[in-house]
Amino acid sequence: MEMRVLLLGVGGVGEAIVQVIKNQPWLQLMVLTDYNEARVKAVAEATKNPAKFPWSKIDVKNTSEIKALVQKYNIKLILNAVDPHFNELIFDTAYECGVNYMDCALTLSTPHPSKPFELCGKKLGDHQFDRAKDWENKGILALVGMGVEPGLSDVFARYAEQKLFDEIDEIGVRDGANLAVTGHGFAPTFSIWTTIEECLNPPLIWEAGKGWFTTVPFSEPEVFDFPEIGPVECVNVEHEEVVLMPRWIKCKRVTFKFGLGDEFIGILKTLKTLGLDSKEQITVKGVKVAPRDVVAACLPDPATIGDKMTGKTCAGCWITGTKDGKRREVYLYQVADNAITMKEHGVQAVVWQTAIAPVIALELLAAGKWKGKGVLGAECFDPIVFLDRMSAYGAPYGIREMVPKGTTAKL
Repeated sequence: MEMRVLLLGVGGVGEAIVQVIKNQPWLQLMVLTDYNEARVKAVAEATKNPAKFPWSKIDVKNTSEIKALVQKYNIKLILNAVDPHFNELIFDTAYECGVNYMDCALTLSTPHPSKPFELCGKKLGDHQFDRAKDWENKGILALVGMGVEPGLSDVFARYAEQKLFDEIDEIGVRDGANLAVTGHGFAPTFSIWTTIEECLNPPLIWEAGKGWFTTVPFSEPEVFDFPEIGPVECVNVEHEEVVLMPRWIKCKRVTFKFGLGDEFIGILKTLKTLGLDSKEQITVKGVKVAPRDVVAACLPDPATIGDKMTGKTCAGCWITGTKDGKRREVYLYQVADNAITMKEHGVQAVVWQTAIAPVIALELLAAGKWKGKGVLGAECFDPIVFLDRMSAYGAPYGIREMVPKGTTAKL
């Protein structure tokens, strides 16, 4: 595939994508866009390559602006790095343009109207998967959920199915960190808009024979021992892997748990209690504003706090099952150290880790090593060629063998 990309959004993740991809010879062109003109101009100028990285101020709600840039630059793929509440609009616009599409998160969910903590309403990605046949018939690809979680975690799961297990019982995505931000009492390392969405929505669980169902936020706490970080308490959170993995990987259960911490959970619960998590606009002294946008405006931009951050973040899959008739339990993971990502790329660890997977995916699509049409997740592609490229991007992964529960043998 000729790699002429329209990048929508140069916030934390978008800027990190540019930093990771800027010296890659397989990229023909990447048009950088954002609603913040000063920011997109600065990110573009930092590449010192205006011919390869032209820029434009854009309002993604105005789809005619997206379509005009696709036509002007002969774009072959739209890479969506804006907040997920724009995903439906951008996904549909890419289809109308007849170009390939990639995002880091699926279209948003809507809780069940009467039993939100038992039954699914509109699930993450339903808008996209309901249109999969149309994309396939048009001969274009939507590679959805291609970040670190989801994205890299889904590559790990596919690799485990192919190489490490004969039968998988559970795929448990586990994310933990020991990151700290000096000078701020509360400073999320990722978009607060997205954080509120995934943490306060009913978490998803999938089980064979039962399908998808929900539970209450922050349920089923457990302590997980993360490589290079140590024990962190993790809780259930709504996340895309639980939607993606069961579609293509044979297993008995899929969960996602995130290490948030009591203080972080307490703040999120307070926002919920006060109604400050709402994305619906209210009128304040004659001005219409969404409470969630007010919260975001009061917090530091995650793209700007890297120099105040310390610590590491770990993303991975804890997988249990059998191999050659014996119980097996492994954790496949990637650890990002903020000191290293700031030194080498000038971006903080969380957004850098998120940016690596879409860039590797773009390279594999450019080389024809990943091919497809329709609406697909990372599970649908060769995981080995992906994992083989990680070290070249400074993102080596690890596999920790663990002692299965109920056994005493050392692995």
